[in-house]
Amino acid sequence: MYCKNCGKEVTPGAAVCLSCGVKVGDGTNYCQNCGSQIAPNAAVCVNCGCAVNNVPAGAERKSKLTAGLLGIFLGGLGVHNFYLGYTGKAIAQIVLSLCFGVGAIWGLIEGIMILCGKIDKDANGVPLAQ
Repeated sequence: MYCKNCGKEVTPGAAVCLSCGVKVGDGTNYCQNCGSQIAPNAAVCVNCGCAVNNVPAGAERKSKLTAGLLGIFLGGLGVHNFYLGYTGKAIAQIVLSLCFGVGAIWGLIEGIMILCGKIDKDANGVPLAQ
């Protein structure tokens, strides 16, 4: 596996690239499969043919609009975080809503952040679909 930011080889299971310090899986400059430099907005690596659109094979892309609206209208129950796969955060929102009543505000803010693109990936790192 290679760093998508700098192209250096990454130790399997590492959380960050030891060469550049970027989180493994982040970046769009190099192919994660072979480490070759890729053109901006390329769909596949011309060296190895691996898809480089940051979406793992077979991964389901979640809807940005759905996640944002769930956050705005049902954010206090953490529904948008369950939808995106952030189960722990969703449970924390439920608890905060029931105990202190602040989970709804947190959900509203996250819903707006999702729609504005500040939150743009699900829990597996797959970019949200427009």
